[in-house]
Amino acid sequence: MNKMTIRVPFVDLKLQHEPIQTQLQDAIQSVLEQGDFILGQALSDFEAAFARVSGAEYGVGVASGTDAIALGLQACNIGAGDEVILPANTFVATLIGVIRTGAKPILVDCDPQTALIDLEAAAKAITPQTKAIIPVHLYGQMVSPRELVKFADTYRLLVFEDAAQAHLAQRDGYHAGSVGIAAAFSFYPSKNLGAFGDGGMLLTRDSDVAQKMVRLRNYGASQKYFHTEPGTNSRLDTLQAAVLLQKLPYLPQWNRDRLTIAQQYDNELAPLASAGIIPMENQSDTGHVYHLYVIKVDDSCPIERQQLQEKLTAAGIQTGIHYPIPCHLQPAFTNLGYQPGDFPQAEKLSKQILSLPMYPGLSSSQVKEVVAAIAHAVSTISQADEPSPADLSSVVA
Repeated sequence: MNKMTIRVPFVDLKLQHEPIQTQLQDAIQSVLEQGDFILGQALSDFEAAFARVSGAEYGVGVASGTDAIALGLQACNIGAGDEVILPANTFVATLIGVIRTGAKPILVDCDPQTALIDLEAAAKAITPQTKAIIPVHLYGQMVSPRELVKFADTYRLLVFEDAAQAHLAQRDGYHAGSVGIAAAFSFYPSKNLGAFGDGGMLLTRDSDVAQKMVRLRNYGASQKYFHTEPGTNSRLDTLQAAVLLQKLPYLPQWNRDRLTIAQQYDNELAPLASAGIIPMENQSDTGHVYHLYVIKVDDSCPIERQQLQEKLTAAGIQTGIHYPIPCHLQPAFTNLGYQPGDFPQAEKLSKQILSLPMYPGLSSSQVKEVVAAIAHAVSTISQADEPSPADLSSVVA
């Protein structure tokens, strides 16, 4: 069988790595020569640099974005007996992070236009045990900081940001990572700022949270062989930090490139709105960093999402779905007691959303090719559904 030709990949990391390959190799070689593979100088330098550009005071590197959530919440003293509000429409790492603390996750629905957490629904879910809310800055767009701050002040809650998809995103004068008491980031390779493996970081403005996080990631040790709490082994490798430190200065331009690509998608897709192809709404203007570019295949569209994805695949265009099953319907979490229909917006979106190719270096002609393939798929289905003249006459009769 011939392997299908990929004309437009979903992500192409080579395009951002090739121009700086020498820098990356030199950074890795430097770590090899120094031999400080764990908690080395490059990690300290990257923690400080990433915190600075994100508007935070402290950065603590850990092994993954999931650990940044789980350990970060513990560092904020979230645990058994506490309730934490989070959206049903998120990657399961957010939910797993809460569960790992021993706290009770309270899921709420999302805004159908942006897919971000619905703060009105969150307000209705608050109980005397509610201690924190996790706004997930999804697809590269922040939940409104202005509304979050008001929400937190009104209900006396901690705001813990899940910013795994929002490196250097901005809204309402804030950077992602500077709104709440702390924020979790992921450096998974395909993120806007990606490592050559797993990695994560907690940002915070609170020195006590930062110091506790430093202990938790390193076996709960305040100094070598002196353990003040039951921590774990979750440290961002010096090699990964060295790579990320070299890539960080390029991140603003890469984000601008993503925005330009998204704007072209918006313009090219506009004529298809009447056919039910609707981009997720950007409420952040140039502050959206477009980790993903997501469209909805609306109910009015003549083609279903699965059909469209299959036709794009056949045309050599890779796509994704973020996410096909909401957290409350995942088999692993049936013990939480949620049922189908509990979060109708999240459930509806899970059947409609489709993520299109998005990465720095995606060309204008490739964007046109993606949109042309969508338009062709929609028009082909529309024409196939149109009755023939004979059918029309029989209907009239």
